[in-house]
Amino acid sequence: MSAPRPAAAARASRWFRSHRRLDGRPPTRPRIRLLCFPHAGGSPTAFRTWHRHLPADIEVLAVCYPGRQDRQRDPFPASMDELVTEVTAAVEPLLDVPVALFGHSLGALVAYEVALRLAARPGAPPPVRLFVSGAEAPHRLDHSRLPVGDDEALLDVVRKLGSDAAQALEVPALLDLVLPSIRADFRLLTSYRPTPCTTLGIPVIACTGDSDPACRIEAVRSWSETTASRFELCVFPGGHFYLEPLEPELLGRVRSHLARTA
Repeated sequence: MSAPRPAAAARASRWFRSHRRLDGRPPTRPRIRLLCFPHAGGSPTAFRTWHRHLPADIEVLAVCYPGRQDRQRDPFPASMDELVTEVTAAVEPLLDVPVALFGHSLGALVAYEVALRLAARPGAPPPVRLFVSGAEAPHRLDHSRLPVGDDEALLDVVRKLGSDAAQALEVPALLDLVLPSIRADFRLLTSYRPTPCTTLGIPVIACTGDSDPACRIEAVRSWSETTASRFELCVFPGGHFYLEPLEPELLGRVRSHLARTA
């Protein structure tokens, strides 16, 4: 593949963050890029230590949604379709090597829709793996359980999910910073309807905590219906954010799967 055009490269740098680069240890040309999609209200820092558990030839790139971190002034996407369209365009200059996608919670749905679009590109190889975490299959998403238009109800849901980062909600100055992105992301969830009648031709690996209050295991298992290829369900001990304390164990599974790719 030829070198990316300057505009495409700039778009990619606006959307993706590499914490390995911030550590001052840029990888050599990677064998695979792992594109990571955060949960609702989340940011690239959710994946800040992932490179420590993966070999140097796997480049971890975390998506930075608009409206957070250094994109604070960028407008929130109006719909899932808008977000997926922008991310898919930003991925284009990264396709000089195979890519795999990992998404947690809201990020699982975004990653799935991006994977569908990448797989539909004529003449381009599809992603090698889709890892989805902490999310029911898109066609099993129960919109009636999502809080709408009530900040207190919304914050109560976020607190009950149990992320370490939820401590920021108790600090008024930090709450003012993160609440707009939480609102915007839950609006995306509320209006999201999955791309109909489309299955992927790549392996899908669904991960969940065994006591996740937001995900019923049978609904997570239904991710099997989104692929015509291999499916694997991985159940870990813990709740919605099982991946925070079990990061090495989760990434052991990811590393094992990516070792099987060419």
